[in-house]
Amino acid sequence: MSNNNLKIVMSHADFYIFEKPAGLNFHSEDGAGFVVLAEQQTEEKLYAVHRLDKVTSGLIILARNKASAAKFTALFTEHAINKYYLAISDTKPKKKQGWIKGDMTKSRRGMFKLLPTMQNPAITRFYSFSYKPGFRAYILKPYSGKTHQLRVALKSLGAPILGDSLYSGSNAVRTYLHAYALSFVWQGEQVNCCLFPNDGDEYQQLKNQQEFQAWQMPWQLDW
Repeated sequence: MSNNNLKIVMSHADFYIFEKPAGLNFHSEDGAGFVVLAEQQTEEKLYAVHRLDKVTSGLIILARNKASAAKFTALFTEHAINKYYLAISDTKPKKKQGWIKGDMTKSRRGMFKLLPTMQNPAITRFYSFSYKPGFRAYILKPYSGKTHQLRVALKSLGAPILGDSLYSGSNAVRTYLHAYALSFVWQGEQVNCCLFPNDGDEYQQLKNQQEFQAWQMPWQLDW
């Protein structure tokens, strides 16, 4: 991808909210990563305050100065920034809404797995609906920030994310996990930001579903 086509969803004196494309490394590995591309595009030093997996698309905050970065880090530590994700699976879940809780531990091949123990659990709440035979859309809110948390959560329901080959998801053009919305208070001002995914045929089929209308302002759902 070229250096100049990252989408800036919101621009603020203290931060940007960017859209990270699916398939782009967050940090530079075998080429310029998301943060470096964002810096090249804005010609600014930017500070990462959270991250997304390579396979995940969606909203990412980058702070524009050290003070803001420290403030965001504190807000994330306090779980004061609400994050909402969209996912799709083509297998039937053990339950259609509710909580997924449990400790996470490393498994094989870079995977994680959910345990029944609750010492330092990953906590996720979700809703879902079927938008066509065999396919369900999920909206998920993580209450903790564990690596691969949502991918593991849906795998534990028996409904791995479509395209997530690491967690036994069916083959697809992309992994159908998208950081859909952010909601937080910044210096006394409420910030709500929502971005529908721009790639993935299955996502496009959601847009016109009646049930999806309730998800268009996810911070208003009963979490």
